[in-house]
Amino acid sequence: MFAKVSRTTAALALAAIFITPAAAKDKLVINSYGGAYEQIHRKLVIEPFMKKYDVDVQVITAYSADALAQLRAQKAAPQYDVIHFSGGQEVVAAREGLISPIKAEELPNAKDLYPFAVEGLARGEGPVHAVAAIGLLYNKDTAPKKPTRWADLWDPAYKDHVVLTDLSNSYGLLGFLMMNKVKGGDIKNPDPGFNAVKELLGSAVIVSTSPELQQNFAQNDAWIAPYAQDYAYTLRKAGLPIEFVQGAEGTPAVYLTANLVANRPNQDLAKKFIDFSISPEVQEGWARELRYSPTNKAAKLDDALAKEVVYGDKAVAGLMRFDPVEVDAARASLIERWKKLIAR
Repeated sequence: MFAKVSRTTAALALAAIFITPAAAKDKLVINSYGGAYEQIHRKLVIEPFMKKYDVDVQVITAYSADALAQLRAQKAAPQYDVIHFSGGQEVVAAREGLISPIKAEELPNAKDLYPFAVEGLARGEGPVHAVAAIGLLYNKDTAPKKPTRWADLWDPAYKDHVVLTDLSNSYGLLGFLMMNKVKGGDIKNPDPGFNAVKELLGSAVIVSTSPELQQNFAQNDAWIAPYAQDYAYTLRKAGLPIEFVQGAEGTPAVYLTANLVANRPNQDLAKKFIDFSISPEVQEGWARELRYSPTNKAAKLDDALAKEVVYGDKAVAGLMRFDPVEVDAARASLIERWKKLIAR
């Protein structure tokens, strides 16, 4: 009897080995921005992370504003583990308790980040993992000289060859805010900027999208335009002799952040993902693939690549950020005023 029971028990145990499914892998849910960006995101971060930690990462394409709206809608039961923002939404998300604070010591790579990339941690925001700097794009073959300052946009040498981008475009908005600053304005007083743009309207071309900007450099003899360093690289890949210049008055920038979503069970794994995103190797990859500026001082770029991005202590010192909450509050009124100005 005992022997029979023992054999039966052994058989059942053996059967259980074969019918019990393998333990499910840990999983993270993140957002990315689609298109070429998401392709590179997968190549540099997502796929290497999955391989290193033997986990699954589910990617949902959601741009920053949509991602914030989804976080708000899901507040009671969030679906994301890591949320990426590029428009300053992390400031709002932290204030609303949608993302969790991270201590610098919880991210081993944080010790090598530039101060601007970790200052948001004290406010409950995630670290900056990449920067898209806004400066001056110019055609080095046809422009009469290389611009060095934002004020050069009003230099008569460039008359009839200036391109400005609509404020509905984030890069265009930052470019306008910088022009406004150069002329003595601030976010609460945009009059100097609008007056300065009015001076250019008779001789400048207004575009709304990146492809339109490319078309003007390719076909319409554009010489100079306020826009982003990463797009200068896109234009060069298209065969155009376009270079990026940091204006001496300062370099506004889009800060891309990786944030820890609140009230999720696997925050330790999420922190590993965020830390992986700020590693020197990943930072070098973003610079190489899309010409985003690294935020990790340990990232090593060769001389040719270093000249194409904001790199090194001196260059990084010129980066500046307009308060994203103030910008968001003023955005609608600025766009409306812009539309009325250019419609005249």
